[in-house]
Amino acid sequence: MKRKWGTALLSAVVVSSLTLSACSSNTANTASTAKEGNNQAKDTKSVSSDGFPIVKDPIKLKMFTRIAPTNGPFKDMPVFQDYEKMSNVQVEFIEAPTDGFNEKKNLLFASNELPDAMYRSGLTPLEAIRYGSAGQLIPLEKLIDAYAPNLKKLMETYPEIRSAITTPEGHIYALPGIVTVNAAKTDKRWMNQAWLKKLNLKEPQTTDELYEVLKAFRDKDPNGNGKQDELPMTARNGLSIVPIMAGSFGLDFQLGYNINLENDKVNIWMGSDRNKELLMYLNKLYSEKLLDQELFTQKEAQYLTKQGTGNTGFFFDQTNNPMLDTKVADQYIGIAPVKGPHGDQLQLAAPVPRDFGAFAITSVNKYPEATMRWIDYFYGDEGSTLLRFGRKGDNYEIRDGIPYYTDAFLATGNQSKITPYAGGGAPHLISEKVASYINPPQVQEAQKKLDPYMQKIRYASPMFDEQTAQQINVLRNDIDKYYEEQSTKFIAGALSFDKWGEFQATLKKMKIDELQKLYQVAYDNLKQQK
Repeated sequence: MKRKWGTALLSAVVVSSLTLSACSSNTANTASTAKEGNNQAKDTKSVSSDGFPIVKDPIKLKMFTRIAPTNGPFKDMPVFQDYEKMSNVQVEFIEAPTDGFNEKKNLLFASNELPDAMYRSGLTPLEAIRYGSAGQLIPLEKLIDAYAPNLKKLMETYPEIRSAITTPEGHIYALPGIVTVNAAKTDKRWMNQAWLKKLNLKEPQTTDELYEVLKAFRDKDPNGNGKQDELPMTARNGLSIVPIMAGSFGLDFQLGYNINLENDKVNIWMGSDRNKELLMYLNKLYSEKLLDQELFTQKEAQYLTKQGTGNTGFFFDQTNNPMLDTKVADQYIGIAPVKGPHGDQLQLAAPVPRDFGAFAITSVNKYPEATMRWIDYFYGDEGSTLLRFGRKGDNYEIRDGIPYYTDAFLATGNQSKITPYAGGGAPHLISEKVASYINPPQVQEAQKKLDPYMQKIRYASPMFDEQTAQQINVLRNDIDKYYEEQSTKFIAGALSFDKWGEFQATLKKMKIDELQKLYQVAYDNLKQQK
């Protein structure tokens, strides 16, 4: 159920030298392949401009996709079974698990063994510009105009979508997931209210109060079993805890990176004093076993399991679905972001084009027009309903114009098995009309706690020209990797904060100032486009 945009903001955009060299050496070949592939496409007259089927005679496509731990096989999902009959497009999904997905994705491009499309692929802007410039991904803007009425309408309604996915040369190489409902843009802050009540504690309002609450969860046996086995606080693997807590220390994530915007000036804050304070606070929690000791080693499935045990005090998720699955949802309440030492209280949220690079068409695709028609269906409420809810009657019913899972289907616990939405990152529209499962009353109440602290403008990652993208790729490859490694060590106590000066100096040597200038230019261009 949960998408992983929070983690992605901090994850290094690592494209191996093998991938880069493969892209460079294959540019001519893949560009030729793209042209050849498009020439092999069926007569565009055989692709309907609207309605179904999309094509009169069945066609077959291969799509590489990420499969989350909660998912069942894509071929068994009602959405793809029914849509194949509607569209005459038969899709074979090449599934790769969440853990290790990026490595397999990069290997596809490095080896140039491409599928017809990348579905739920999490392509970064740098990957899109690299593989698009190399000819391995085809431009989509003309296909959108001719074969994607749903997406085209959304881009007209929300201009930030087009600016977030268009390169300086005017090309679109990848499509995002689009979110128009706030509840789908945020991680809720779920706290065990049953434990708060038992220990006669109030919801924490500050980072200091949160520390005291977590200590009470650790020491005062709130589950009542006489053992010190409670887990005070957990989060997704790695540094996902940083964007969750960063807002309490005045740190934002604009332009898809570790960036504050101050008077229209870009400030990459990785070496800042505020970030040091944040990491010191997280180190304090970790060293006192208030923060999950498996934070840097656990897999996604383990994290989801911890949400559903009822034995966790504080965690973060977009929805309440993992708790519902194990019937512990009533134990939890959403809380507001806690106020930090300088009075900061910011909530991280995703932009409207939330999941960049969710879908792309490769140069080997013989049916790009039909493929664009195929994906566009999911950018409308009808297609999104099918994708998220399955079959009417079997899986959902309509109440007041909104689809809801039936009680009988909810009782099976198979919601995450029937939709590629579960696990996040699917290319589709998330609107108020299709958000009942992720935005039930409990989630709505949790979201109300966050709304006052969300930024009015959330800039997505900018698209760069190829040369700038290459520069940023090289700089971020080293900087992001170093930042993640050192930050992990700071939090885990493997590196003393006495080394902070050396940490800052190393970031300087890695040319973080140059990276900041490149983002400043991108931001200035973005402002000029308005």
